[in-house]
Parts: sequence; structure tokens; C-alpha cells
Amino acid sequence: MKHRLALMIAAALAATACQKPAEAPAAAGVEAAQAANPFFQASPLPYGTPDFAAIRDEHFRPAFEEGMKQHMAEIRAIADNPEPPSFENTLVAMEKSGELLLRTQAVFFNLIGTDSNPERQALRAELAPKLAAHQDAILLDGPLFARVKALYEQRDRLGLDAESLRLLERTHKRFVRAGAELDEAGKARLKELNARESSLTTEFSDKLLAATNENAVVVDSAEALAGFSEADIAAAAAAAKARGLEGKWLITLQNTTRQPALVSLKDRALRERVWRASAERGAQAANDTRPLVLELAAIRAEKAQLLGYPNWAAYVLEDQMAGTPEAAYKILTDLVPKVVANARAEQADIAAMMKADGIEGEVQPWDWEYYAEKVRQQRFALDEAGVRPYFEFNRVFSDGVLYAMGRQYGITLKPRPDLPVYHPDVKAYEVFEEDGTPVGLFYADYFARESKRGGAWMSSFVGQSGLLDRKPVVVNVMNIPKPAEGQPALLSYDQVTTMFHEMGHGIHGLFSKAKYPSLAGTAVSRDFVEFPSQYEEDWALNPEVMASYARHYQSGEPIPAELKQKIVDARHFNQGFDTLEYIAAALVDLDWHTLKPGEIPTDVAAFEAASLKRHGVDLNAIPPRYKSTYFAHVFAGGYSAGYYAYLWADVLAADAFATTQARGGLTRENGAAYRNEVLSRGNTREPMESFRAYVGRDPQVEALLKRRGLQ
Repeated sequence: MKHRLALMIAAALAATACQKPAEAPAAAGVEAAQAANPFFQASPLPYGTPDFAAIRDEHFRPAFEEGMKQHMAEIRAIADNPEPPSFENTLVAMEKSGELLLRTQAVFFNLIGTDSNPERQALRAELAPKLAAHQDAILLDGPLFARVKALYEQRDRLGLDAESLRLLERTHKRFVRAGAELDEAGKARLKELNARESSLTTEFSDKLLAATNENAVVVDSAEALAGFSEADIAAAAAAAKARGLEGKWLITLQNTTRQPALVSLKDRALRERVWRASAERGAQAANDTRPLVLELAAIRAEKAQLLGYPNWAAYVLEDQMAGTPEAAYKILTDLVPKVVANARAEQADIAAMMKADGIEGEVQPWDWEYYAEKVRQQRFALDEAGVRPYFEFNRVFSDGVLYAMGRQYGITLKPRPDLPVYHPDVKAYEVFEEDGTPVGLFYADYFARESKRGGAWMSSFVGQSGLLDRKPVVVNVMNIPKPAEGQPALLSYDQVTTMFHEMGHGIHGLFSKAKYPSLAGTAVSRDFVEFPSQYEEDWALNPEVMASYARHYQSGEPIPAELKQKIVDARHFNQGFDTLEYIAAALVDLDWHTLKPGEIPTDVAAFEAASLKRHGVDLNAIPPRYKSTYFAHVFAGGYSAGYYAYLWADVLAADAFATTQARGGLTRENGAAYRNEVLSRGNTREPMESFRAYVGRDPQVEALLKRRGLQ
């Protein structure tokens, strides 16, 4: 989720300097081509949403090229302005710049994640170093920084309101952290490193997508799929058919180490195949990401040293709520003893269940979820297959997620089938306040496809801005396996909570009330941005909300009280596993990014194994949620040295949710207060101020421990 300035600077900063001018065609030809390109004018559709019906792949390159050119001309005019620097002619002018580039980038990079193809991947690889250079050309521009610095040094005398002062302080900090105070040699080296890093993260993403698709497991016989529901088998047959494998079945992979199929497949050998297909991604010759991991670690270590920090984690975390790597390590390692003890107790239960099934020996990673489900059924009489019929996708969305949004915030979502979408599976909705005032647009893209990267996320096509009089256009993306034609999509409880989670990000963008686009919506620190999303997850279990959506997909009968209570009781089950696999990945991330330039290893697997052992989280049966070779969050996304943020934000979310319950729970009053103090604020003030404004104090960890059953 990138906010407007990050989008702008990533596109602007990355596209300026690496561009060789092409031979100029006739002016009339240029004008005609631009007139036919939908990016060259603001979209005529509601809220400025992209006209996907008009956009073609051939439109992107000329729009990027002209967008970078125009943006640099605007930046040059600001930097070279003979008038003394003022907030209006420098900061506000920068906020208004780069419109063509922003429009193009918002569509292109969203499509790269949700509906990629070889042409788009090739263009991204070509653009990545150019966009990085464009960003450097702005943030490392001496005259431009001199204007920002002059304003910063007299900030107390400018008479700025709080949000304008925040923009000035954040902009100055962004320039300094980008290397604006380096000498020319340092700037030149930093530009080289940034360009290379951009290319490597793009390559990592492309290789991972290819490996995830290629490692999908082909099954020759339906008998081998024993344990799958009829819907699961039909979906696997449809996936195989789509690949030209008529008469076979295909188990596609999701982004994490664990895979949903491991819960239900009875065939232990097939479970092992599925697990290995997942866990060995990126370590195979065709799509080997290991050299990329090593080079990215080296580049980041050198960049940190160049910028005056001991390591990359110190650089990243200075600008987060955690502040230091030590603080991030502490929140993780403080939990390790209790979490490992829980995990070992869970493992003993699983080993006993395996022994009862006639299987001796150590619990293997491909055994855990299958036998954990058996333990769950025995202990709570809760069968995942018996739960799914009460979680039909459309009802969960309409009568669950949207019901909770309406009860808390008074909003409604009305379908807009007249608006073009980028894929037939995507649905568009217009969002309204209770009094009919429009809020923005919401796109729902929930089903998996081969052209979509794994995971779940929220992003924006148009960011909110009071300055530019723009309302937000956001999208939620998931990877729910698409059912066979005519079959319902029946969800796991985890998928249900993920829908609530992503809508939490969605309303964080939709409810933004910032003046400046750089401070709007989700433009907050990584260890705060997950707070609103994780806060919304708990509403999935709220009695009123669950009564609305948890109904049998055939009979419409509400979920039985006994079954609902079993879900509640089982919520803490397997938390040792869930928490440990997360902590292990977060610690590996920090270890990669606390290396100094001379400390980069040569063996990715050996480094990872040593990291897990050093922190006491090296349980063979519980591998990290992501191994380094497919850890897209940190080697392709924006979470390098930041994967700890989910746990940090979960402390905030659990504490805030407990506060809401103490104040009466699901009420409009609570929703209005939370919306006003947290969701609408963006980065217009320090994130901790927003938390304190709602909760009334600093965060406390007790609610999280209770939520996870770790007390």
C-alpha cells in the first residue's frame, strides 16, 4: 500500500535521469498519439477512477516517459524559482506536481500485482532503474533541497498550521534520509545502488511469481485427493484444465510456507510433495532467487553505511514507531520462551495423534496442519469442513464485512456495474455516508488467478487529498481459490478474518481527511499501518456480526450456537505454531538487515538456519512463515527490516479493540470516535498521538496476550 507521495516519488524519482531522448516525431503525430492515450488526460469517470476499458498495454511506456519528463520540468521550475522559498512555491508546488506520472504509475503497478503478463513484466524491468533514477534526481537535487532546508530551519516562524508543519518536517526528513546531505561522490554511489536494488526487487518478484506457478502440484488421480471436499476437487480439476491438463488435478500454491491443502489431504506423501513445492520455491535453478537475496542484503548494508547508519535495520527503524532494531528484536524475543513452550506442547499432542494413526517418528512440517486439525476436532469437536458451509463468500462480504462497516461507520456500498474493471472477477462499488454523501470508490478483487501475485493487500488508484479536491479510489485484493463454475466459494475462518483485515486497510484509505496527498490515508509507518486492519479482524467474531453472515449456504440456517462457540473456544488453538512461524520469519528479516557490508554470507539456507538456532526458534516442524527465497515482503516489497510490524501493530489493535468493547462495543459512537482519531488522520500527526487520542493512554500488551491465549 503506497501513499501518493511514495507513488509519486517512486515513479518520479525513478524515472527522471535514465532516459535517453528519442528522436522527436512530428508535433502533430505526438499530439495525436497523446490524445489517443487515456493517461494524458484526467479520467472523465467518477472520482477520476481509471478507464480500464480504454487502457491498453501500449499506453504505458509513452505515458511513463512523458510523465517523467513533465514531472522533472515541474521539479526543475520549483528548484530554480528565483523567488525566495515559501511553503506555497516549494512544498505545495511539489504536492501538486507529477500528475501524469502518478496516474500512470497507480494503474501500472496495481496491474502488475493483480493481473500481470509478460509484456507488463518486461516493461517493469525496464522501468525499475529509470524510476529509481527519477526519484534520486529529485531527492538528491541540491537546489531543491536547499529550498526545503531553508523552510525547515525557519519552520517555527512560518505560522504554519499543524498539518502544514507536519508536511514540512516529513519532507525535510525524507530528503535527508534519501541522501540529500551526501557529497557528490556519495550521491553518485547511492544512485548506482538504488538503481540496482530496484532492478533486483523487480526480478525477485517476477521469479517468485513464476516459481509459484511452476511449482503447482499436478495430481493424476482423484483418489489421491482424499480429504478434499467436492468443491476443492472440482476447483483442482478446473485449475488443471485451465493449464491444459484435462483429466488431472492441480493444487496451486499460495504465498506462505504452509498451504491450505495440508489441512485436509489424507495422503501423507502428497502432503509432503505440496509442502516441498512450497518450501523449495526460489531454490531451484529455473527461478533461483538466492543470488538476489544475497545481493539485496549487500546493497542495503552498503546504503545504510553510506547514509551514516550501522545497518539497514537501524536506517529503516529510525523512521518507524519502534525506533531501533533493539526495540523490534525485543518485542519478538520477549515472546519466544512462552511461544516455544506452547508450540512444543502442541507438537506433543500432534505426535500422539500421529502415533494413534500408526505413524512413528518426528512430526514433519507436512504433518502439522493435518494432525492439528484432528486434534482440534477431538478437543473442540470442530471440523473445518463442517464450518465452511456457513461462510459462503458473498454472504460473508455483504452480510458480514459490509454489515460491520455500516454498523460502525454508517457507510453503504452500492454496486457500480457501469464502471469498467481490469478483470472480470473484479467488482466496483461506490461508497456513501449515511446521509448520502459520497466517500469514494471501492474495488473488490478477491479470487486467485495465475496472473496475480500471492497474498492479500489493499492499494489505491486515486489517493485522497483536500488540496487537490480528490476522493479516494481503493482496491482490496485476496487470493481465495476460485470455485468451479456453479459451485459456491466456501471460506475458512482464516479467509473470513482476512476479508475483514483488508477492509480495515480499505477504510483507512477511504476515510482519510488529509489536506496534503503525501500525508493521506495509509501513508503511515509500517508498524502502524497494520493497526487499523488488525483491529477490524475481531469484528468477525462479534455475536451480532456473525449472526448476520454465518448462515448455511444451502438452507440459510444460522450457524448453530454450539458450532459458533466451538469456533470461539478454538480461537486460541495452535497459537504456538501460528505465532512461532511468524516470529521466526520476522527474526530472519531483522538478521538479514542488521548485517554490515563485510558480513554478507554466501549461503542463504545456512544463514537462515543459523539465525533460527541463535534465537531459539529452530523447530523443524515449524519452519518460518516465509523462507528467504520467497520472502516477498522484504525482498520485493516495502517491509525490509519491517516484518516485525505485524506483531507491533497487533499490540495496538488488540488494545484498541479491548477499549472499544469496554465502551459498549459495536456502536456508532465508538465507530465515529475511532474513525475521527485513527482512520481519518493519515500521517497528519505522529501515529502514537492517534492511538493515545482514541485509547487515552499508551498501549499495553495484556490484550494481545489474551487474544492469542498466551497468558
